[in-house]
Amino acid sequence: MNVQFSIIVPVYNRPEEVRELLLSLKNQEFSEPFEVVIVEDGSSETSEPIVASFQNELDISYYFKPNSGPGDSRNFGMAKAKGNYFIILDSDCILPSQYMNEVRRELKSEFVHCFGGPDAADESFSAVQKAINYAMTSFFTTGGIRGRKKAVGKFQPRSFNMGLSKEVFEKTKGFGRIHPGEDPDLTFRIWEAGYDSRLFPNAYVYHKRRIDWSNFFVQVNKFGLVRPILNKWHPKTAKLTYWFPSLFIMGILAAICLSLFGYHIPILILGIYFIVLFLDALYSTKSLLVSILAICATLCQFTGYGLGFLKSTILLNFSNKEPEAIFPKLFFKNN
Repeated sequence: MNVQFSIIVPVYNRPEEVRELLLSLKNQEFSEPFEVVIVEDGSSETSEPIVASFQNELDISYYFKPNSGPGDSRNFGMAKAKGNYFIILDSDCILPSQYMNEVRRELKSEFVHCFGGPDAADESFSAVQKAINYAMTSFFTTGGIRGRKKAVGKFQPRSFNMGLSKEVFEKTKGFGRIHPGEDPDLTFRIWEAGYDSRLFPNAYVYHKRRIDWSNFFVQVNKFGLVRPILNKWHPKTAKLTYWFPSLFIMGILAAICLSLFGYHIPILILGIYFIVLFLDALYSTKSLLVSILAICATLCQFTGYGLGFLKSTILLNFSNKEPEAIFPKLFFKNN
């Protein structure tokens, strides 16, 4: 397949993020032409002037549309794109200079119709950003749930760093209206259509995740709400590991109660887990502060996700309503 890349970026009120992303695209060590498609999703603070400043340096297209969510905006961008292989990025990502070469190398070595790449924390990130990045990517947290193997069909790409062929887009009709969760939903439909996905381990991005603790909790809580909906839509993809955060939070409460009655082994086990987590974070980040904050981020992640997962599981199983009627805020309406 003669691959022609189109990079699709939905954006909502984040012009400075777009500037950083476009600058990293401009600095790619990639000799082949590629297209950049920016889709402004009804922003009040547009990135149009930023995009215009890169017109002479990148093959770039800019579209403004009414707000309908990131999934629909990505579909809009892919429908407008000139290429036959789409790389989907979030606006808060920065690409290392070798990114496009890594994607090309992986596709040449073993072509796949859908890929996902990991994310990393750049040295310029704040301690909180690095801690949240650790919690979102570590094997010892929910970062291990979606798989890390290079084997085809095992990895669930995420839309901040995801690639798919035009053929797959046309076959599946792209992203659905649910958000978050539109990326695993699309991946599962890609698998059901007979295509594979694969992790490109060296095609990583620096994902800023510009959120504070409160917003992080809201985000992971939504992830927890979404997962049982995806399990209902795609029952063959459900895993026991998705219960881990909920069970972990219940385990903490049980351990505290048992310790009040003099039974301290569960608390000791939890202490060992957090020590391992701290040491792994220290090894990964080389920062004492980030390692301490990583424990806070993990507790925030498990609590938010776990409570959301339990709530969604209960309501979906004891209600005759459809998910969209139970959780209307998790669904965008297409225009």
